Order: sequence, then structure tokens, then C-alpha cells
Amino acid sequence: MPSQNIAQLRQDLRQHMRKTRKNLTALEQAQAEQRITAQAVTLIEQRQAQNIALYLSFDGEISTQLLIETLWEQGKKVYLPVLHPFCAGHLLFLQHRPDTPLITNKFGIFEPQLNVQNVLPVAQLDMIFTPLVAFDQQGNRLGMGGGFYDRTLQDWQQKSFIPVGLAHQCQQVEQLPVESWDMPLFRILVG
Repeated sequence: MPSQNIAQLRQDLRQHMRKTRKNLTALEQAQAEQRITAQAVTLIEQRQAQNIALYLSFDGEISTQLLIETLWEQGKKVYLPVLHPFCAGHLLFLQHRPDTPLITNKFGIFEPQLNVQNVLPVAQLDMIFTPLVAFDQQGNRLGMGGGFYDRTLQDWQQKSFIPVGLAHQCQQVEQLPVESWDMPLFRILVG
């Protein structure tokens, strides 16, 4: 299939899935958050993970707030992505605590205010939980299209962390149209 057709398929799928995700009721969102938190905590315990990267939910994504609070209670360290200020298209991960000041980035997403003392190199993370727009059974994820997580997860099999997607059931498709830069995930948890 020509790459322009794949690109259009991916863009159409993004629009459809974002709309589907936003149409979930508050109750459906709350139930998904409960289920995803339980699954994530179990996986974190199995992996004995201490340094965990999450994200603050946006645009109908499953809320990660309960998971973040649960991990704080367990004494785990939580990190959030921040748009890299000097290296366009890349992410930094900063520790997130209950009193961490948050700002809105250029996409309208909350992130910790940049403080180099709170940056943890990606190689020191145990797990990176990623948002996604759509996914398939093969572990492929379709993100928002910026490639931030694809760059972060590149060659993750040779690194110390595992990438795990968090998704609503309605975001699953039979097979995603994939590009060469797409990074399949270790696992996708479905709320």
C-alpha cells in the first residue's frame, strides 16, 4: 500500500478513535480507570518496578490519576513526560510529586514545570506507560502523530524499561496500518 494511503488511513483512524473515546460517559471512564489501575499495579508488582513513567490524561484517555496516587502511597517514584526544550520531538521525564507545579505545554497538556534536578534519564526508568489512540493484538499502538513516544521507545528491547500502553476497549482494532518507525509495546492493558 502506498505510504500516502497509509498516512491517510492512520489520520482517519485517529479522528474516529478520538471521537469514540471522547464519547465515553463519566461512569465508563471511572470504571475504566479502576480496572486499568488494578492491572497496572499488578504488573508493576510483578516487575518490581520503582521508577514508573506515566502521563496525565488528555482528550478522553483513561485517567491515570488513581494510578499515580496509588503509586505514591506505595512509595514508588512517578515520572511524567515533558517536551524536550532543546531537542524537538523528544521527551524528558521529570519526577512528579503531589506538590509538583504543572504547566500547560504547546499541545494543551499538563506537564511538570522544567527543573533539571527532577529529570531521570530514560535508561533509569523501569516502566513507561504510554497513551495511545488505537491498538491491535500485535502490540502496535497508534499515537497522536507526533512521534514523541516512538522516538522514546526506539529499540526498547535493548534498554532497561518496558513500554506498556493504556487503552479503553473501544480503541482496539483488528490490525493497525503500521509504519517503519512504529514501536510495538511490551503489553497493552485494557480498561
